[in-house]
Amino acid sequence: MATPEEMAQTMIANMEAKTGKPLDAWMKHVSALKLAKHGEIVKHLKSEHGVTHGFANLIAHSALKSAAAFSDGDLVADQYSGKKADLRPIYDRLTGLVESFGKDVELAPKKAYVSVRRKKQFAIFQPSTATRLDVGLNLKGEAPTERLEASGSFNAMVSHRVRVESASDVDAQIEAWLKAAYDAAG
Repeated sequence: MATPEEMAQTMIANMEAKTGKPLDAWMKHVSALKLAKHGEIVKHLKSEHGVTHGFANLIAHSALKSAAAFSDGDLVADQYSGKKADLRPIYDRLTGLVESFGKDVELAPKKAYVSVRRKKQFAIFQPSTATRLDVGLNLKGEAPTERLEASGSFNAMVSHRVRVESASDVDAQIEAWLKAAYDAAG
């Protein structure tokens, strides 16, 4: 399976044939428009030039110099930089754990968190404060406890949250909840 970087490079190589212009020409065009928002750029490219969503998205990310255009690793590095750098060992322990569940686990970094998916999202890992990483879980029907909180306003994409402050907090109980969420997503 191709990495996100390889997929982006393939799209860039095919862009002129598929859209009529190479990436640098599209970036000059977008720059001249002085559009500042990703959605505005995508909408313009699709409606005015007939560019498909995938190519419009790549052009917009590239024009805005978004790290998401080529490297998910940069998104994770940004999440765990500065005051949140001490949370990286927790994230690394959690990702190692969920990757041990099966080869179908996908880590999809976003700007503020990492979505953990199988056929659908079953968890998220979010460095919420300088001292705490929140594990969001999709455990529909599971009664909240003192440790396994209802997600509330934390994130609408998950049903529960566990607050984690050290790698040693990633214990058998969190593993069991993650595994149950993984199983339910399959």
